[in-house]
Amino acid sequence: MADLGNPRNTIAVLQKYQFHFQKKFGQNFLIDPHVLDKIIAAADIGREDFVLEIGPGIGTMTQYLCECAREVVAVEIDKNLIPILETTLKEYDNVEVVNSDILKMDIAKLAREKNGQKPIKVVANLPYYITTPIIMGLFESHVPIEKITVMVQKEVADRMQASPGSKDYGALSLAVQYYAAPEIAANVPPNCFMPRPAVGSAVICLTRHKEPPVKVTDEKLMFAIIRESFNQRRKTLANGLNNAPDLCFSKEMIQESILALGVPVNVRGETLSLEQFAELSNILADISFTNIDNVCVQE
Repeated sequence: MADLGNPRNTIAVLQKYQFHFQKKFGQNFLIDPHVLDKIIAAADIGREDFVLEIGPGIGTMTQYLCECAREVVAVEIDKNLIPILETTLKEYDNVEVVNSDILKMDIAKLAREKNGQKPIKVVANLPYYITTPIIMGLFESHVPIEKITVMVQKEVADRMQASPGSKDYGALSLAVQYYAAPEIAANVPPNCFMPRPAVGSAVICLTRHKEPPVKVTDEKLMFAIIRESFNQRRKTLANGLNNAPDLCFSKEMIQESILALGVPVNVRGETLSLEQFAELSNILADISFTNIDNVCVQE
């Protein structure tokens, strides 16, 4: 089987099938064997592992995964790639290709059927425009996942692992870090792809926490507070939450809660850690429980 990590082999396959890249799917195929090796090493794939691959393209990464894993399910949204995948993966009996939109799939059911109740591993080269919905969808649906190893835009990877007070720190940082420990495994320049993207990329590993690192009374409330805290970064935390349309705490309640954290009332949300956001949401949840007529959080 031809190694699709070799650009010549990739070009030969694309020409054979007269494949045309579709911008709507954000297709950029990896053509660097060294980067592929780094992804496989970072994902820590073993012979007992079931792997869900999102966006296999022509099967470049899939070939590498099949060599290492017990079983692979590769989900590809572009129906034009299915006949190509049937050819490039025909020598492997441990892979199933599914033509579907990953956002519409019941991944929890797939994980149960293919791996019992054991956590799965996810590997993906994601279209940049849909990175966050896919990753957060995997986490929020409580699919049993051990690790997500994903190629994303470098800027997004930086945001995922950013710390409080940094320019990259925001709602995505906190959401990812609530569910997983992020670590950038490799930076990948544009010339490693076909066609070349306009920006640099990075491979980031998200190792799922066995238990969330903070205790939260109301998870939805915490994420609503985080979201509103970063909607207008220049505002103070108190003003941001007071002006939030889906939070109905009075300004006095918000200010009292912030002071109870032990921080100045004029603090900005970008300086608070995940632990502090969790504590703030717990304080406000207590207020909403004791004074429910004055508080509302909309779904």
